[in-house]
Amino acid sequence: MYLCTMYGVKEIKANVAVEMAEFEQKFKDSLKSDVALLDKITHYVIKRKGKQMRPMFVFLTAKAINGTVTEATYTAASLIELSHTASLVHDDVVDDANERRGVFSVNALWKNKIAVLVGDYLLAQGLLLSVNTSQFKLLKIVSDAVKEMSEGELLQIEKARKLDITEEVYFDIIRQKTASLIASCCAAGASSVSTDEALIERMKKFGELVGVAFQIKDDIFDYGNDEKIGKPTGNDIRERKMTLPLIYTLKTCSPTLKRTLINIIKNHNQDSKQIKIAVQHVVASGGVKYAYDKMILIKNEALDLLKDLEDSESKKALIGLVEYTVYREK
Repeated sequence: MYLCTMYGVKEIKANVAVEMAEFEQKFKDSLKSDVALLDKITHYVIKRKGKQMRPMFVFLTAKAINGTVTEATYTAASLIELSHTASLVHDDVVDDANERRGVFSVNALWKNKIAVLVGDYLLAQGLLLSVNTSQFKLLKIVSDAVKEMSEGELLQIEKARKLDITEEVYFDIIRQKTASLIASCCAAGASSVSTDEALIERMKKFGELVGVAFQIKDDIFDYGNDEKIGKPTGNDIRERKMTLPLIYTLKTCSPTLKRTLINIIKNHNQDSKQIKIAVQHVVASGGVKYAYDKMILIKNEALDLLKDLEDSESKKALIGLVEYTVYREK
């Protein structure tokens, strides 16, 4: 059994503060262009970066294994961040989203055509970075993740038309759509400091499990308190998105309640009052508790894969980062 470390992002980041500072400079350098418009947009993208959990997973994995990082680790972190940022820019176009993290999206400010081209540029820079440094193993790890992310998105679109998604299909979607990138962070971090294929594969599995737990946590947030998490809840129902709390509820509730929920999802998914009723039913039916318990089991399964690593401050911080993903408040 693992207990919450109560680590915040600042405490976790302190273990890789030097590496993260150097990474940020290298990442900025990798985005430089002779096109003024492109430089303006990439500068805007860098300014609105989030918690940078993915590069942290790369550096903490490398340090937990080897006690230090290499030039390849910086390449891995930049490659991951370029791919991730490209996917966010493209996602905003696909979703017709005007905001991300409370500020205007690239497509909202510069329109879809430019946003798609910027996303393409970021992906191309990642390809060039890995080729120019001859990091072909890292390129394969990250390319596999991008492929899986695309397949996961398409699988979700395919299944979204139906309201009878099984738990198994749900896990397939989030494993590909979300967990594959965190899996690639940990695999790339391991690969940057070790040639042990079994270890690299184990760290990839570790990252995949963490990614699955991370996504379940996001799905649970949608049934929480708007003010506490700082964004509206019920969005998954608005988008007819089948997540674990809802899947469990529809599977275990009475036929009457099932009909009520399906009616809301199909016909009243833009009605705030009806959405609130659906959220209350899912919570009362144990859907959120079921998802939470499943998340904790998966998180502990991930941490079990770290047992053979030598104890160190980096390992402690890596465990803290895992705990943070499931105990965070927003």
